Amino acid sequence: MSGAPVRAPRAAFLGVEQSLTGRRWAARLEDERTALAIAQRHGVPDALARLLAARNVGLDEVPDFLDPTLRRFLPDPSHLKDMDAAIARVVRAIREGERIAIFGDYDVDGATSGALLLRFLRGVGGDVGYYIPDRRKEGYGPNAAALLKLRTAGAAVAITVDCGITAFAPLAEAADAGLDVVVIDHHQAELALPRAIAVVDPNRLDDASPHKQLAAVGVAFLLAVGVNRALRDGGWYSSSRPEPDLRGLLDLVALGTVCDVVPLTGVNRALVRQGLTIAQRRSNPGMAALADIARIKEPLGAYHLGFMLGPRVNAGGRVGQADLGIRLLSSDDPAEISALALRLDEFNSERRAIEREVLDEATARIDGLYGPDRAGLPPVLVVESERWHIGVVGIVASRLVERFGRPAFVIGSDGALGKGSGRSVRGVDLGAAVIAARQAGLLINGGGHEMAAGLTVERDKVGAVSQFLAERIGSQLGAAPSVRELGIDASLTPAGVNRDLVDGIERAGPFGAGNALPRFALAGVRVSYAQIVGDGHVRCTFEGAGRGRVEGIAFRAMASALGPALQDSARPILHVAGALRLDRYNGRETVKLYVDDAAQGAGSVLG
Repeated sequence: MSGAPVRAPRAAFLGVEQSLTGRRWAARLEDERTALAIAQRHGVPDALARLLAARNVGLDEVPDFLDPTLRRFLPDPSHLKDMDAAIARVVRAIREGERIAIFGDYDVDGATSGALLLRFLRGVGGDVGYYIPDRRKEGYGPNAAALLKLRTAGAAVAITVDCGITAFAPLAEAADAGLDVVVIDHHQAELALPRAIAVVDPNRLDDASPHKQLAAVGVAFLLAVGVNRALRDGGWYSSSRPEPDLRGLLDLVALGTVCDVVPLTGVNRALVRQGLTIAQRRSNPGMAALADIARIKEPLGAYHLGFMLGPRVNAGGRVGQADLGIRLLSSDDPAEISALALRLDEFNSERRAIEREVLDEATARIDGLYGPDRAGLPPVLVVESERWHIGVVGIVASRLVERFGRPAFVIGSDGALGKGSGRSVRGVDLGAAVIAARQAGLLINGGGHEMAAGLTVERDKVGAVSQFLAERIGSQLGAAPSVRELGIDASLTPAGVNRDLVDGIERAGPFGAGNALPRFALAGVRVSYAQIVGDGHVRCTFEGAGRGRVEGIAFRAMASALGPALQDSARPILHVAGALRLDRYNGRETVKLYVDDAAQGAGSVLG
């Protein structure tokens, strides 16, 4: 029986079989001919053509990829199951002056989804409030006590955002109490759906939507688009009540989409690209306050949203007060905004300290079990401790995935119950695995999507859950390589790194999940300057044989592994890999390499 030909493994990029962090470098681009064809047909620089080809952008798709407009990519809201029913119920509530309550999750996707609907519904004359559950006391998602409290307080409609798809019992109690619930979610669903007026989720099993990668804030935006259209068609707007410009909400969509780490492809990429344009105007006062407190001077990009603003929004729900994020992003009161931004910044500093402690303990636990060679490392890592703060378990799980190349769950316990969060790797559907574990009776609660999931488990069942997940995920993970790979887009010389190159690269953005941040290798360079700065970071300068030089920085996590080589007074020849960014400081613009890895080079230094 014949089958597809087995493709021989490609040679390691620059011959790096094992870097200083233990990774094999691999070229992202498989077909040089496609890159050449893109460059010739569309007249783009070689570096940009290579990026597009490596991300499987077809020849005919290049114009839409480089200019992803909402006109081209935004779908009709009504294509989603139950969306028309959701629109009709919300419109009726607006017209009849009924109280609407937004019930949101406490992470960035939930906060932005809630803030978007608060701003929109207030803007069109709706009577609207919100409720965010306390992570420790109430856990994730709708709970009956909170929903009944909202009903008693006068709410006729509750819209759940970024949660609700598996809240069967709470939503049933709410319905019995006369509260009409509209579910706006994006997590994986089961065959059965909760009892609600409408359940809008592109990941419903019976929904054929091609936009299953939408974050909850993207689904919430589609709800706003649909409600706005229905109000317009019904004559709701007038000179005294003008129609809102929904484009002004796209900065919130961009923030939630980037921070939820959903694929930045298709409609998501268009939403984020257009949302960044709005974000750069700093028209949302809450986002502007966070940018100021984070000392961001340059125009906001996906990096700033994901690594500087998002963690601060998250910090309230993780270690502080759960509703701080939605309050900040939906407020127009300067005094309130200033106070909330400061509190979130303080909570974020606290969160970093807690995260570091938990990460160090979790890493030591795994190293102690499997040793430095990681022999016998299971398909999924599951670590648990009653000392770990549940507000940081998701972040620590992400760090473990980066370090060990395996899906990971980190569980913090409170008494007999453990609450955990998991992060995945490409090709492993974590949400489906958790749902299966819940259906098997191993979990009290659990759900998620492909790349992230959460669970609640009895502590004495953690071992059984770990075994179940390992068996289910093992077949998806396959035979993982003993050495993790680091994808490289191209090799550059220091002389070839300049502002024009960075500007060309940015045309392929925004970058994130599904559209990997471009990574380049500086081949055969020496470190002419190195200094420890800040919290253990290493600032350095890389030089080739000619006049070219590139400034770089290795942040703490990388500096701990790469610091000795970067600071070696013997100045060994190195290959250095990282992402290029334009750094703006004190009116000076510098192209800087954010170092991801390094390897011992060979031969003479290249010019």
